[in-house]
Order: sequence, then C-alpha cells, then structure tokens
Amino acid sequence: MKRTHYVFALIFLAGTTLYAQRGSEQQGSVRALGGSSSPRASARVLYSNRADRSFPGQLAIHYGQPQWRSEYEDPTTFDQMTQGRVWRMGNDFWTVLDTNLPLKIAGRDIAVGAYYLGVHRSEDGSTWSLAFMDPTKIRRAHLDASEIAKATIDFMVPMTFAIAEETTDKLDISLAAQKDAVENVTIKVVWGTLQLTALIQVMGLE
Repeated sequence: MKRTHYVFALIFLAGTTLYAQRGSEQQGSVRALGGSSSPRASARVLYSNRADRSFPGQLAIHYGQPQWRSEYEDPTTFDQMTQGRVWRMGNDFWTVLDTNLPLKIAGRDIAVGAYYLGVHRSEDGSTWSLAFMDPTKIRRAHLDASEIAKATIDFMVPMTFAIAEETTDKLDISLAAQKDAVENVTIKVVWGTLQLTALIQVMGLE
C-alpha cells in the first residue's frame, strides 16, 4: 500500500512539474510590446452654432504616421505592396473614424459611430477605396492593425487617386469643410507621392 501511494505521489509530482514547465513555456511565448507613448495625429471637423453657442456635431480621424521610404517610389515595388491588398492607412493602433453625425460618401450612408479604416486597391490597380470595418468584430477576433488582411471589410467607398506634387515624408490625413457649404468635407490622404481624396457629405446639421 505504501508503495502504491509512493508511485502515485511520483506520478502526481511528475505531472505537476510537466504542467508547470508547459505553463512556463506558454507564458514565455507571449510578449508585451509597446507601453510607452507613441505619437498619433488627428484630423477633426467641429461644427459650432454661433446663434445659440451650441455644437451640432463633429467627426474626427485618429491615426499613426508611418514614414515614407524612397524604395516605395519604384512602381514595381509599390504595385506589389498595394495591388489587391488592404493598407492599414497608418501604423501602431488602428486608424479610427469617430463621428456623431451621419455621413454619406458616394451615395453610401454611414451611421453615427466609430469605424476602423483602411485603404483597398483593386487587383488591376486601377481603383482605390476607403474600407470601413466594425471595431466590435475586430475586438472579438483580437486582431491587431498589422493583421488587417484578416479583418472583415463591411463596406467600401471610392476614392480618387492622384500623384502628389510634393513628397510627404509622414502620412497626413486631413478633413476640410467647404467655406460656402460646410456640410461638404473633403478627406485627403497624402503619403509620399500618393494622394487619395473623397467627398464626405455631413448630414443632420439642420
């Protein structure tokens, strides 16, 4: 009987040690990255009503600013990076559009809320689109922005491509409202020699 207990104790201890080793290995395979502050840029349009001193609404885009590299200017390299792919349109954390006003882009209604953004280029390279993703789905899947290719794109709206007149070293996203029609806002994405634009119609300002 004592021998049986002794053998059982050895098996139990061996199993416990093995489990601890496996747990240690699993713990060791997970790293924590970041932690220090990283620069983020923002573009925002805030609407104010001077008559009653109220703020009817606003929209903003928050994004990281990756550095442009000279090798991206090679057409073959650039095409390999972009054709048939979704670009995260930033770095570090997801690029986020947050709006408390309904929007319309190219006839597509965009409800109040927050969206993760990316840029899609067609397989043949002829068309570019602003890609919208649901943050709830991405949180559920624990996806980092570097894994944007795994994310589900909920919808896309077309953007106009142009070659920028000057090279922009860091990604720059701007939102500019028309002076004579403030409900019309142009989003412009400039990075290196790439320039993409789209017209946003802001609804519900009346």
